[in-house]
Amino acid sequence: MATRLVPHADVAGFDPLDSSLGKARAAGVMPSGTPAAASAGAGIVVVAVRTLADVEAALFGPGGAIDALDPGAVVVLTSTIGAPGAQDVAARCARHDVRLLDAPVSGGPLRAASGDLLMLLGGDGETVAAARTVVDLLASSVVVVGDRPGDGQAMKAVNQLLCGVHIAAAAEALALARGLGIDPTSALDALAAGAASSFMLANRGPRIVEALAGGSPEVLSRLDIFVKDMGIVAEAGRQAGVALPVAAAAEQLYRLGEVAGLASSDDSTVATLLGREVTAAKAPTPSGRPA
Repeated sequence: MATRLVPHADVAGFDPLDSSLGKARAAGVMPSGTPAAASAGAGIVVVAVRTLADVEAALFGPGGAIDALDPGAVVVLTSTIGAPGAQDVAARCARHDVRLLDAPVSGGPLRAASGDLLMLLGGDGETVAAARTVVDLLASSVVVVGDRPGDGQAMKAVNQLLCGVHIAAAAEALALARGLGIDPTSALDALAAGAASSFMLANRGPRIVEALAGGSPEVLSRLDIFVKDMGIVAEAGRQAGVALPVAAAAEQLYRLGEVAGLASSDDSTVATLLGREVTAAKAPTPSGRPA
């Protein structure tokens, strides 16, 4: 997202990883040593981190951005942290006369680089208008869900329910194909041509196939992100009094992946939990069951 903004504005950035700062510098971002240094003099600050704790550290921790921001500045919060978290962060920002635009995104890193994200906004009209130039550069689809911080997060929970379930379903389908002796690549091609196709099948499918073949897919979305996000979904369901049995099953699969040591692996690797190694096609027995 930072590199997407570079041709259109002066962009300073902070990341705790030196490797990320190096990539940012090569793309034209001015690297900074702290969030505060990156935010000094900025009218708009975009926060893109993994968890609520990361948001709190970036804004309110030592070297945090909040003390460097002028009154009236806007923090565009693109992270998925749940509605209660966004409401709390908004209240803390307001005490510094800083506005929060709740703006979680969906789409992944490739779409982020081309400004093709979905952005779900929760904020009053004035705050939305103040950040609109940046929002429109980052996202090709912008939905104003409501006028309060937390509204965007609520919609993102609904979005992540489907994303998490779809990835788990794609993993199950391709693992089953392999277990039945069908080449997973051929299975993916067949599924993509019919009614079973989905964005997540198309996006994660090749990486699931790679993982099932014993490879190590490039990490484009860490598995532990869906541990976090499906936890947010589960809590939203509890608060709303809505049963989410399919989401609960998907959440447990991601948690099993975390326990299995896959937390920092691509989420497609969750498929490797679902079946044993297959070396040959299974022939049916007289009972009709696989041998």
